[in-house]
Amino acid sequence: MRIGQGFDVHQLVPGSGLPLGGIYIDCDYAVVAHSDGDVLLHAVMDALLGALALGDIGSHFPDTDPAYAGCDSTDLLREVMDLVAERGYRVGNIDACVVAQVPKVGPHRARIQARVAGLLNTDVSAVSIKATTTEGLGFTGRKEGIAAQVVVLLEPV
Repeated sequence: MRIGQGFDVHQLVPGSGLPLGGIYIDCDYAVVAHSDGDVLLHAVMDALLGALALGDIGSHFPDTDPAYAGCDSTDLLREVMDLVAERGYRVGNIDACVVAQVPKVGPHRARIQARVAGLLNTDVSAVSIKATTTEGLGFTGRKEGIAAQVVVLLEPV
C-alpha cells in the first residue's frame, strides 16, 4: 500500500461560481487559477502523485504551459488515474477536507462525494469529504481564498 498527501490553495475573487470536486457551485465568488482552479481535485491529484513518488501537479501540468490554460481538472485527474493504474494500484480510500468560508460545502457534499468517487473509479463509501470554515480566521476566513487537504491510500490491484 502507498499513502499520499495533497494540499492546494486558490485565491477567491467576486464572481458567479467555482468548480469544486468536479462539480460547479453557483456562488458569489470565483477562483483565480491557470486551469479551472478546482482546489479539491488539485489536492487529490497531488495526493495520488505523492503516493506514487511522481512529484506534483505542477511538474505534470505546469501553469507556464498555455495548453493547460482554463483546462478542466477532471481531464487532468483522468491522466493521473492512468498513472495510478499503469503502476498497478487503485484507490483504497480518500479523506479530504475543504477549508473555506465560502461556498458552503455541506449542501453539495453528496454530489461532490459521488463525482470524486466516479473520477477515482472507487465506491462512494471510500470517499470522505469534509469542510471547515476556520471560524472566520485567516485568508480563508476572510473569503480571500479556498484550500483543500487530501490523504489517499493506494492499494495494489
